[in-house]
Amino acid sequence: MKYKIFEYDPYLLPFEKDIRLRMENYVRKKKELLKDEQSLSEFANGHEYFGFHQTERGWVYREWAPAADGMYLMGDMNGWDKTSLPMTPLGNGVFELYLPADKQLFDGCHVKAVVRRGDKLLERIPLYIKRVEQDPHNYSWCGVITNEPAYSWKNKKFKPSKDLFIYECHIGMAQEKQGLGTYDEFRENILPRIKKLGYNTIQIMAIMEHPYYGSFGYQVSSFFASSSKYGTPNGLKRLIDEAHGMGIAVLLDVVHSHAVKNTAEGLNEFDGTTCQFFHEGERGEHPAWGTKLFNYNKNEVIHFLLSNLKFWLTEYRFDGFRFDGVTSMIYHDHGLGTAFTEYAKYFSLNTDTEAITYLQLATELIREVNPNAITIAEDMSAMPGMCLPIEEGGVGFDYRLAMGTPDLWIKLIKGQKDEDWDMWRIWNELTSRRPKEKYIAYAESHDQALVGDKTIMFRLCDSAMYTDMSKNSQSLVIDRGVALHKMIRLITLSLGGEGYLNFMGNEFGHPEWIDFPREGNGWSYFYCRRQWSLADNEDLRYADLLRFDKKMISFANRYKLFKKQPNSLYIDNGAKVLVYERNGVVFAFNFHTQNSYEGYAIPVRKAGKYQVALSTDDSAFGGWDRVSHTTRYETNGTKKKESRFLAYLPARTATCFIKLDESN
Repeated sequence: MKYKIFEYDPYLLPFEKDIRLRMENYVRKKKELLKDEQSLSEFANGHEYFGFHQTERGWVYREWAPAADGMYLMGDMNGWDKTSLPMTPLGNGVFELYLPADKQLFDGCHVKAVVRRGDKLLERIPLYIKRVEQDPHNYSWCGVITNEPAYSWKNKKFKPSKDLFIYECHIGMAQEKQGLGTYDEFRENILPRIKKLGYNTIQIMAIMEHPYYGSFGYQVSSFFASSSKYGTPNGLKRLIDEAHGMGIAVLLDVVHSHAVKNTAEGLNEFDGTTCQFFHEGERGEHPAWGTKLFNYNKNEVIHFLLSNLKFWLTEYRFDGFRFDGVTSMIYHDHGLGTAFTEYAKYFSLNTDTEAITYLQLATELIREVNPNAITIAEDMSAMPGMCLPIEEGGVGFDYRLAMGTPDLWIKLIKGQKDEDWDMWRIWNELTSRRPKEKYIAYAESHDQALVGDKTIMFRLCDSAMYTDMSKNSQSLVIDRGVALHKMIRLITLSLGGEGYLNFMGNEFGHPEWIDFPREGNGWSYFYCRRQWSLADNEDLRYADLLRFDKKMISFANRYKLFKKQPNSLYIDNGAKVLVYERNGVVFAFNFHTQNSYEGYAIPVRKAGKYQVALSTDDSAFGGWDRVSHTTRYETNGTKKKESRFLAYLPARTATCFIKLDESN
């Protein structure tokens, strides 16, 4: 069988054996996992068997602990007696317990599993528990039985938009108050803002339960529990349901790349051994993150992780996933310090083929459960085929994050003077794609908002943001920052991919970093929030940036920019001008620090009359109104020759032109 990946990218032909091995591993593992005509969706039902389930006779609790010599359940219902409720071994490491009516569990009942290994009794959080809480007195974590009324979904037939405008968010820090935000507060206060801005997708971080708030949600302990920090499971369901009612898809930032090392709260050594879920030795330890690494070749681990994906899709009706840490998963060195400058580095002995097989199974399962689901891979290495269908030799994701773009902007802003920016470098970085693969463009990552780093706006303006963001102030630093902030976001959206992502608050240039409550700051929430009032204040220039972001999203949606790929029309590095066309819209960027060009020749692919549809220089967006929206520009060429029209391009300004109908 000849896979289409080689047609799309002939440079992969020398590595045909590696691609074929990828496909052979996938077919072999799938056959190993499934019985007869079973589907992956039928296989991935661990959450329906394991964990706590209420029956007509009481409750049944099942657990998988292959190295355990015995298991027990303890909690509020038995006075925390470690051995009074023994579980029955069923074979293959599975234990089961029926709780009759006189020893019933109840809503809010705190529980822990007890694993007997040798002469030790190990207290553990049940693997499939759906809620975990921390005791405020002794800070220990417990599983919690939730018996909320079944949630009644109102918006059952929702389908995500095909053009993704993603608003990346964090529930806890989404409020302006100095404290933890809740699911309900996000639904009531933040969803309407996102809808008003025009974003049609939210990507939520830190939902899977994590003991350390400051991990940004990336050190997961309980994979089936929505974080109790923000409210109850039904609170999250209400949020998702209302988002669907607004036409907004909801993606889960899923963490299957590693797990927290904690034994008291997490999966680590649940049955007394490291190897239940993770590799033993160095292979099971992430050298940079201090976390545990899954054994993706172990069938029981695959069953657990695939069941986890199906659970979030069906129980909470998430519309898909952004897979965190894919690069870490697919290389034995986790991509640390590796420059992927040649194809051979993707197919060396450093490649973790077991992880790639798991990701193929995961993307196939997701599509089986919900054909409209969205999958996004966070892979900085640009592994070939990551976002091609499995049958074409790919891994099966829909999109990959354009992770080189934030690096480009930081390198330019930190390392070069504005007048030295290379237009060709900007064009090449923003338009480089793996053939036939779709990208999510973004100008800056959420990591840049953390203490120790800086967002684009903060890096452009620094301390001037504290003194000169008033519209009554005069500041060349702020003028530059506001102008470049808009240009960078517009060129990233219009050139960088087939979708766009923004981290909450960055759209209006949020002035402060994120610093989670910790001992070093007196456990303060002052920097762990979003100051929406800054953007709502018309006396401040944050309001101008917010207005531009709203207009930019509306403009991109109206003209369906992602429908076609961009085409270069003219690049003048000396003048710092970059002109291109995408789906009929002509973009002209003048990055020059001082020079404005009167009568600049704008080449176009179609002769006719053109008019300005969007300018970053409008006063409503903090500009100077130097660009006319009423002037009609007529080309001087013919359809057989290159056509041009003459237009005014002010310094540090982007102007978007559209062709008028012939009748106009």
